[in-house]
Amino acid sequence: MLQGAGIGLVLITAFLLSAGEPNPAWAKLWMIRPLIIVPLAGATGGVFYYLMDHLRFQGGWRKVLANILSLLVYTIGLWLGTVLGFAGTYWN
Repeated sequence: MLQGAGIGLVLITAFLLSAGEPNPAWAKLWMIRPLIIVPLAGATGGVFYYLMDHLRFQGGWRKVLANILSLLVYTIGLWLGTVLGFAGTYWN
């Protein structure tokens, strides 16, 4: 969970630091929402990765399937967390 949340936090922080000046119509602390939502989505992806360990220990094609499925779920979850975090600001 911590690794997934950490990756999400690093990615969203890098994006926010490179974003430039915010729109004055947005709330003063608008960046708090994506800084909370995206790491939570990353942590959820980390939990899914952990739950797939029973397949990884079986080896063979199940290990490959568990790794691909974990990566896919993590990527989609991080993307959805980013969209939800920026809803109303960047993606209005």
